[in-house]
Amino acid sequence: MDATLIGFVFYLAVMMVIGVITYRRNESNADYFLGGRKMNPWVVALSERSAGESAWLLLGLPGAAFAFGLIEIWTALGCLLGIFFYWFVIANDIRQRSEAVNAITLPDVFSNSFAKGSLHLRLVSMTIIGFFFTFYLAAQFNGAGKVLNVTFGIGQFYGMLIGAAVIILYTMMGGFLAVVWTDVIQGVLMFVAMVILPIAGLAELGFFDGGLADAWEAAGPGFFSLTGGKTGWAAAALVIGGLSWAFGYMGQPHLLTKFMSIGDPKKMIVSKRIAIVWAIPAFTGAMAIGIIGFGLYGQGYFSDVERVMPHLATQLMPAWFAGIIISAAIAAMMSTADSLLLVVSSSVAEDFCHNILKLKLSPKAMVTLSRLVTFSVGIAAFIIAITSEKLIFNMVSYAWAGLGSSFGPAMLLLLKWKKTTWQGVMAGMITGSVSTVLWSEISVLDQAVSVRFTSFVFALAAVWIVSLLTQNKKR
Repeated sequence: MDATLIGFVFYLAVMMVIGVITYRRNESNADYFLGGRKMNPWVVALSERSAGESAWLLLGLPGAAFAFGLIEIWTALGCLLGIFFYWFVIANDIRQRSEAVNAITLPDVFSNSFAKGSLHLRLVSMTIIGFFFTFYLAAQFNGAGKVLNVTFGIGQFYGMLIGAAVIILYTMMGGFLAVVWTDVIQGVLMFVAMVILPIAGLAELGFFDGGLADAWEAAGPGFFSLTGGKTGWAAAALVIGGLSWAFGYMGQPHLLTKFMSIGDPKKMIVSKRIAIVWAIPAFTGAMAIGIIGFGLYGQGYFSDVERVMPHLATQLMPAWFAGIIISAAIAAMMSTADSLLLVVSSSVAEDFCHNILKLKLSPKAMVTLSRLVTFSVGIAAFIIAITSEKLIFNMVSYAWAGLGSSFGPAMLLLLKWKKTTWQGVMAGMITGSVSTVLWSEISVLDQAVSVRFTSFVFALAAVWIVSLLTQNKKR
């Protein structure tokens, strides 16, 4: 067994141990889905960051930069703006609102905030989460298959099977506590990978000997252009499309629940600083990996450009350290997949079984039910992953747009505008999800203006207009 495989197996073993340790610390659904609202600011920040930037950051964004060049800098910048905005504008408010209305899930926040319309809001938000999260989860399992295939020659199917099995098991056992503590380790590994690998790549490329300049000349002017050589509206649409990734952060249930879990809201400032310090080098590194990979290997080297990161790791790093880097790539998928899995499980167990069907179960019985739901959802997502041929970047972009527009405008106005009504929230959620599906299917429209931008604007307008029209009705 080589050093790379030893490092990876050790990482997987640590994840499982955390699941076992946290197994008995879940005595109620509040513990299983929210950690009892007792998490410290460091844990919340690292957990949110690693869950927020999945296989998309370590595989999808480097692959896009490899394929399209510096135009992807707008995507990275959009993500950084989104992270900054929702940490400094949304985080404190949602923590306080969730406790005030006794909410442990995002559908809880919406439905418990109004005297009327609770059932409708819960059903619609559950449906949206279930639909878009299937694509998000499938992307993570797909990423596991790619990384293990590149690194160890394991078939794509078996790679996905290994990644899915470990994620499902430790999430099912430990719930939120297992998720956040594994996320902390995964967040550190991801950060190390995004900083060290570009440095090694620059050294290999001969950065100080003019290697980057040679790569620049070979790539042509379009690769290093901030607009890909486009002008006019085409250039503007490209920039708007990249920056529009910022809108999605406000509507991601698996990230918003991290804010809800912090023990002392007054310590949120610590979490904010950690999150920003983590994000800037991580996104810079992801972009650099793609650009450096293009400089080293050139266009056409990879049949699948999203393999550039694990390929660089195995080629440039010592075997034992490559094992750590590969673990970081798997960590990126696991840290998001476990959070996604937990949110879908909470939506089914807490929102549907407990609040809609009114099942009268003991706290421990509810935890058992939640574990069964977690297992079932994980299996369903795995089946979708092995039957999908879409790139990770595309699947995450679709889910990101749908969740961001469905929940982002509704959450922003609910927290910041006192005139928001339940009818307005409902209109925003439906408009965001429907416009995402329809706009994405019409390629001419999506190429003209990004679905992430248009669906968010449509949903924001829907919440505002409908809330104004229903002001005289009882909330």
